[in-house]
Amino acid sequence: MPSYRIEIAKQAQKQLRRLPVRVQENIAEKIAILGINPVNPGLDIKRLVNNPLGEFRLRVGNYRVIFNRDDTIRIIQIILIGHRKLIYK
Repeated sequence: MPSYRIEIAKQAQKQLRRLPVRVQENIAEKIAILGINPVNPGLDIKRLVNNPLGEFRLRVGNYRVIFNRDDTIRIIQIILIGHRKLIYK
């Protein structure tokens, strides 16, 4: 199965750079796994309801990655990255 192309929005890149290095590494690892297989049962992914920003969320500890996935062109767009308390506001 070919992997998906990952696109990270400028806002998400900025949010990621502000996080501690250890958290950045964990998030980058999960995003890499997401790119290889976005339906991997080892990832904690849920479809979001009534969220205008993104279609899915990836849980990485206390942090969330909000993203969209297009299976026809095999692309994952990372929209937001942040702490769970702040990401949905």
